[in-house]
Amino acid sequence: METTSRFRIANRSIGEWISSLPTLVILLITIFLASGEIIHSQLLKIGENTWQEYFLLRANQSEPTCERNRDIEADVARTIAEREANAADDPLAGLLGTDIDEDAIRRSLERSQEVCEGRWERYERVQSRITPAVMAFRSVETTVAMAVTELGGYKRLLLCLLLLICAATATLTRHHICLRPMRTTRDHYVSVIAQLVANVMLMVSAIIYREREMISMADGIQVNHFYLHVFWIAGFGLLAAINIWQLVRPPKDMEPGGSWGKAPLTIPLYTFMCLTAGTRFMLDGYYHGISVYLGMMMELSTLFLNLALYIWIGMMLKQTRLAQLVFNVFRPWNMSPELLCFVVLIVTAVPTAYTGASGIFVIAAGAVIYSELMRAGARPQMALATTAMSGSMGVVLRPCLLVVIIAALNNAVTTAELFSSGLKIFFLTAFLFFMYSQFARKETARIAPFGQALPASIKLLKPIVPYVIMIALVVLFFRFVLDRRLDEFSAPIILPVVLLAILIYEYLIVGKAKREENIRAAAEDGIERPKTFEHALRSATNETTGHIGALLMLMALSVSVGGIVERTGVMEALPATFPSIWLAMGLLVVTLVLIGMFMDPYGAVILVNATIAQIAFNNGIAPLHFWMVTLVAFELGYLTPPVALNHLLTRQVVGDDEVENAKLTHGSFWARYEKYLLPIAVMLSALLIVAFLPLAFDGLHDWLFQKVDVARQVIPLD
Repeated sequence: METTSRFRIANRSIGEWISSLPTLVILLITIFLASGEIIHSQLLKIGENTWQEYFLLRANQSEPTCERNRDIEADVARTIAEREANAADDPLAGLLGTDIDEDAIRRSLERSQEVCEGRWERYERVQSRITPAVMAFRSVETTVAMAVTELGGYKRLLLCLLLLICAATATLTRHHICLRPMRTTRDHYVSVIAQLVANVMLMVSAIIYREREMISMADGIQVNHFYLHVFWIAGFGLLAAINIWQLVRPPKDMEPGGSWGKAPLTIPLYTFMCLTAGTRFMLDGYYHGISVYLGMMMELSTLFLNLALYIWIGMMLKQTRLAQLVFNVFRPWNMSPELLCFVVLIVTAVPTAYTGASGIFVIAAGAVIYSELMRAGARPQMALATTAMSGSMGVVLRPCLLVVIIAALNNAVTTAELFSSGLKIFFLTAFLFFMYSQFARKETARIAPFGQALPASIKLLKPIVPYVIMIALVVLFFRFVLDRRLDEFSAPIILPVVLLAILIYEYLIVGKAKREENIRAAAEDGIERPKTFEHALRSATNETTGHIGALLMLMALSVSVGGIVERTGVMEALPATFPSIWLAMGLLVVTLVLIGMFMDPYGAVILVNATIAQIAFNNGIAPLHFWMVTLVAFELGYLTPPVALNHLLTRQVVGDDEVENAKLTHGSFWARYEKYLLPIAVMLSALLIVAFLPLAFDGLHDWLFQKVDVARQVIPLD
């Protein structure tokens, strides 16, 4: 995220040098670590296929220390003399016997000489086969192996640095997620003072935690990753310093005055969570509690680094023309707004799954979706509803990271089972959206004649063909060169490379005249496109930095809020078993929706897995059934006020003024609040169907939550 600094070095802002560039480096290192083991494995295969016994050639062989040309007879005589001398000095030699077997000594020395000769022959054979080509190849292979081994142990540090750098950027650029943006001077001071208190609380917690671990080390207790404390303390101190600077030098674009009632709504959600969790921990005397739960987040470093990669994927997608070109394919059909909204949700489900979570896709493509729906004549309220829901439909589809996290945290379900059931639930929610949208339509449903629209759509598919080719080339490279398929485990590795390839195509392969034409066409639609590959990559990383900071801080503090729930024993107050499975499901549904309303998806999954899941299992709810209910309940929560995270992100990308202009002061209740009511109606209906109908019909339960017999794949967490 670019800062407003006017001082520039090499035409780059200071913010880009100290924030975006380190973020880019960390993301590239993450990709390398994720693919490094695969690359090294393939290098070993290439070595073995090219040079026989490459495993011997790759290591620096030491010259054998044994004597190659020994005089066996002289050694026999010397050994016999030594034994006779030892026997003469031994007072018990007469009792134990003094016979010396000369032949046995000779045979032993001859076998030893044969072994020595074999070592020399192997050494000379290996040395004769180490050609300049072998030396060059093994230099690359061993360097990759060393880099993967050395850097692999620092994933926690990478996540810590990424979170703190991006959080500082989000703080400087006022990019943290809150219920309403800062507009007035009073908003600014209330928000920044609250952030200052929260960041000081985080810093103090980190200092106390470090002192506690120093005491543990003095008592002989082993402490892992102690070095991280310095980074946490420095990072939170930096955030507090930024807040102080913002108080001393408030921004000049703030409106004077403000409302005390609205000002607290500008406080970032992570700040509310920090103040709530920190206060509770202090009352319990657990002053370093927040830092302890941040350490738990570090245990899942691989998953949260993958999340950062998915955000980067989304921002790179935003810099391409791909979303615009896909929308162009549907224009000849001249669909009615409600029908177009339905098609948009179906089409956007796949990229939602590949960007890891609903909020990320809203950030990446929300502006394009909203503008295209408005161009097609959709009502502003319905366009906002569809934009917010565009990130919700695909979270149950392969290879969504949220589903992978669920499978990684417990052994009761597999990704194959979750994605199999998720596909059926996806079609259910799509059908429900179609029905609700048609009931609420303001005009007759329409679609262009098939014979007229199809040829035009096929013609508009032509510009997409190069993109398909670039995607196929990258996927085939990973499949046949690195022996890695595109699935939920490899998607964080492969998809960034896919988007980089698309950016290379758009900004390096496409001719200059065509690029300038595309830039002018985008400008006519009010979209500013980068002019070069470097500019596109820099813009994507700039946006990625702010979004990572906002989301990871929210997730980090969500884990601490989950810690409060665990420590207060709220879940333990629930009975282990209920009189009825229906009652158990009803209570769990309400609880899950409430969690989804106030927590981010990843922190919520961790909390639910630690507290609620076992209650469901104890009451006879199948694990697969429970987790699918959880996913649907979470998505309902992200679309439901008072927080409604997806709507907040929609506001962020569409613009505050556009959202304010979409408000209606007349018409029916549904018309005035359609952006909330339509998503709630769809997801609530889906939740009730998924939660309760399978309990009533065993056949439906068995079909919807089918067990898949596959070999379990171990998912790395750190």
